[in-house]
Amino acid sequence: MAKSHKNRSGVVYSTDPDFVYQENDRAEPETLPPGQQQLKLLLDRKRAGKIATIVEGFVGSSSDLETLGKQLKTKCGVGGSTKDGIIIIQGDFREKIYEWLLKEGYKVKKAGG
Repeated sequence: MAKSHKNRSGVVYSTDPDFVYQENDRAEPETLPPGQQQLKLLLDRKRAGKIATIVEGFVGSSSDLETLGKQLKTKCGVGGSTKDGIIIIQGDFREKIYEWLLKEGYKVKKAGG
């Protein structure tokens, strides 16, 4: 009996009855210390007509990214989200976030206008 596999990259169908799909479990990268992080801070005006402050370049686990995002949202007193290695903060808080990240020991660079 042949097995069919949905949503598996590269494997569509196998006629081998003993086939076992090998999933590539990518381990999350280890979180770098703040002094080794190269963060980029920019302003985005393309999100449904609203202004958002974006922090890119975080290297580390998704739980550490969410923790940093939560700290920034709390510091600014606004909402936001974290996904795909990016922290999105609602509103223009570049200066406040820039100063806080520097104080915490992160290497941060402003990008954009």
